[in-house]
Amino acid sequence: MKDVKVLGPGCAKCQELLSQTQRAAREIGLECTVQKVTDIREITSYGIMMTPALVVDGQVKVSGKVPSLDDIKKMLT
Repeated sequence: MKDVKVLGPGCAKCQELLSQTQRAAREIGLECTVQKVTDIREITSYGIMMTPALVVDGQVKVSGKVPSLDDIKKMLT
């Protein structure tokens, strides 16, 4: 099972990335729990300077923007 995290303080873009990531996971049939991380210390531990960010299995896939649904699907596989 993949470890998927959306990093961000809770802004509109963070919520959008969370929603789109959950949708992408459902659509590709990926068994995972998408965790929302708001703790600034944990966010900065990934070297993130701009939120939102998507982390899959410990690797930062994107930060500072909300990618398209298709791009998120690719990042999750």
